[in-house]
Amino acid sequence: MRAIFVLLLFIGSLQAVELGWSHNYQKGLKEAAKTHKLVYVLITSDSCGWCRKFERTTLQIKAIKKRLHREFITIHLSRDRDKIPAKFKTAPIPRHYFVDAKGNILYATLGYRDEEMFNSFMDNAEEKYQESREKK
Repeated sequence: MRAIFVLLLFIGSLQAVELGWSHNYQKGLKEAAKTHKLVYVLITSDSCGWCRKFERTTLQIKAIKKRLHREFITIHLSRDRDKIPAKFKTAPIPRHYFVDAKGNILYATLGYRDEEMFNSFMDNAEEKYQESREKK
């Protein structure tokens, strides 16, 4: 019985998607260049209630986690603890930036968002990325 329980826990852990947030912007850009992914930068602060709500709700939805993991390098920067590039605004928060591997901002928005709205942000970022590639 104990072996079955351990096996079920192991199988369940394989299905869980962890985002593996980086807190280093430059390192994230390098990883994006290697993997040919876009970058999602989330800027929060330690005392932001809307930030915590976004993290507890939208970012815990399995489909959102899978999509972020599959299509983006995820970077979480706290304006209280991390070095944030000057090109990013840090108030109000939460701030959402989608950038390419060169650091070009493709799409930016702010605030708490639900699953539907956050998916539309990811769609918008990918559309902007495709448009920028077609112009080259």
